[in-house]
Amino acid sequence: MIKVLFIASESTPFIKSGGLGEVIYSLSKEIRKSGIDARVIIPKYSDISFDFKKKMQKLDAFTVNVGWRKQHCGIEYIEHEGIPFYLIDNEYYFKRSGMYGYYDEAERYAFFCRGVLESLKYIDFIPDIIHCHDWHTGMIAPILKADYPNYNKIKTIFTIHNLYYQGVFPYEILKDILGLEPEMFKISGVEFFGGVSFMKGGINYSDLITTVSQNYAEEIKTPLYGERLDEIFRVKSAILYGIENGIDYNTYDPGKDDMIFQKYDIDTLSLKAINKTKLQKELELYEDENVPLIAIVTRLVKQKGIDLILTRIEKKMIDDAQIVVLGTGEKYYEDSFDNLKERYHGRLSVNIKFDDSLAHKIYAAADLFLMPSLFEPCGLGQMIALKYGAIPIVRETGGLKDTVIPFNENTGEGNGFRFYNYNPDEMGETINYAIKLYNDKNIWEKITTNAMKSDNSWKKSTEKYTDLYKKLME
Repeated sequence: MIKVLFIASESTPFIKSGGLGEVIYSLSKEIRKSGIDARVIIPKYSDISFDFKKKMQKLDAFTVNVGWRKQHCGIEYIEHEGIPFYLIDNEYYFKRSGMYGYYDEAERYAFFCRGVLESLKYIDFIPDIIHCHDWHTGMIAPILKADYPNYNKIKTIFTIHNLYYQGVFPYEILKDILGLEPEMFKISGVEFFGGVSFMKGGINYSDLITTVSQNYAEEIKTPLYGERLDEIFRVKSAILYGIENGIDYNTYDPGKDDMIFQKYDIDTLSLKAINKTKLQKELELYEDENVPLIAIVTRLVKQKGIDLILTRIEKKMIDDAQIVVLGTGEKYYEDSFDNLKERYHGRLSVNIKFDDSLAHKIYAAADLFLMPSLFEPCGLGQMIALKYGAIPIVRETGGLKDTVIPFNENTGEGNGFRFYNYNPDEMGETINYAIKLYNDKNIWEKITTNAMKSDNSWKKSTEKYTDLYKKLME
């Protein structure tokens, strides 16, 4: 049996900030179903609920070298729904509110990377493959190669969920915090425009590289999307794979979802309207089951195309539609939406918060789901929306292009709408075209049925990962 250890900075159900946490949990669960012994290791953050913490078993404690510092490290264990989880414990680094954004991120995740490798002596599990996810785990492969010759048979995979966040820090951390020698500070190593890049470490020292959609794997080879690493991806194209994320249909299924007002499926589509009217009442929107309801459930950051949405609303409120916004992010965007909600009272609902229950209700109520991202490695929102029959309107980029197929009136094929240029007018034209089709109930039922039949489960992706694992073990 192949043994795989997933390394990540977050995972549901313990803690998450976005899609990464959901992916780690869902993917590891599906990989285990395929007969591979997949386990997960994450930091033990203070925000993990006490209900989970009280069930954790302390396995051991040891010392980790963080440059010249010697830091305590505990390793704890919990099994959840058949998945073994290990947690790296250090109160100095992780007993803080939230997960990210601290001044000492380099030191925190350098400790985590070394703590993971040190913990292999204590967890009675030596993996065949270490599968790392995003920059926080990027130094695993360089440290493994430099300082752990006894683990030289372990293979490494590095998965890029979002290339925009790279973990770049001053040169001084190379020796002082990471404990690595100067010869690693080179273009083919961890050097990145005079700094040290965790992301680049993962890319250059891992045996295989993956990213989270086929289209994004091609995009990052170009200067537009490559974040100044495009040349490396072109050179390493032979070991670069694009594998789409999936969603967990046990969590996201309107026929089984206890969080929504009214359950429904393809055969009972008329019940979806109950979710709309009840949500309209809850959010103080005008109650009308015939008005198209557009959902925006996202992080309020530039990447997600928020500038386009704000420009369009400011220029002209979407014709004959209501909009529901849910998310948190940059203060400028939060304040901009807050300033608009009074102007469009009854037509625009702005909810600046993280609320998983409300998110489910919005997906179930919405007719359209707007995701006009500047770039989008994969995206989970559009896949969830498809399952709930909230028809996606997306910009043609990354995983959005892979999962949303433009509806063709002549053939009746397609599950959503796409536009190409990052332009508010082009987005507006696409929205208005979608609303035009929404008003033809026969066409709309066809689009909705196509959407809900879309298969974005983990099955196909799991097969691809399993094939990669087997390839590495040859």
